Amino acid sequence: MDADGFRAAGAGVMRALLVLLLLAACTPVPAPDLPWHTGIVATTFWVGEVFDPSADDGSQVLSTYDARWMENYGGCDGIQDGDECRTEPRTAANDYFPTAMTPRHNPFYLDLPFDDLNDPGAFARRANVVPWAAEFKGKETDQGFSYLKNRWVQLRKGDRTCYGQIEDAGPGQYDDAEYVFGRDDRRPANKEFNGAGMDVSPALNGCLGFAELDGETDEVDWRFVAEQAVPDGPWKKVVTRQGVVL
Repeated sequence: MDADGFRAAGAGVMRALLVLLLLAACTPVPAPDLPWHTGIVATTFWVGEVFDPSADDGSQVLSTYDARWMENYGGCDGIQDGDECRTEPRTAANDYFPTAMTPRHNPFYLDLPFDDLNDPGAFARRANVVPWAAEFKGKETDQGFSYLKNRWVQLRKGDRTCYGQIEDAGPGQYDDAEYVFGRDDRRPANKEFNGAGMDVSPALNGCLGFAELDGETDEVDWRFVAEQAVPDGPWKKVVTRQGVVL
């Protein structure tokens, strides 16, 4: 092969390498150190729900990250029946959105039992246990910033896979880093609600095909996922960007 042939061959190799690099950069792959949590009981909650008015955490009118959650969301995430905000079945016909209101934020939301703002223990160690804490250098002691709010989670149940954003903390525990960020398939510390390890919104309830509108028997697998790894779907029609509201 003459010099021109070598140069042409080399250019072809470089083009092929460039294509591979571009494909790698554009192909979203969840971080390998964020494992699946399997067979986790998931209950259902919704913006505007009041299930125990005597409990500090018994109302979803506000969340741990938003003191005006219901107002900022746009109202009851369901059916307003007098003073009661009730949930409702969600279907693919309207992308699992509520039928009686238009949400201003993502209706595909959930919580996990790590409150990195209001629980003193979780706040104190959040920079050491949250896997992506290094992305937010300098925010360690900022009580108006959450490492978890708006973070994306991938959920699956049977042959269904859906995605949602973290918008609250619970259920039952607020400093369970060992379960939430554990590198193994740790069980939740929570013993209430059949040992639930998360709450999911009505949209996720419908998307995942839960057996009950508001039960304690449905189980899911879940893991954290980077936003760029979230595929298009109804969960991207309205993405929540709003930060902490004190």
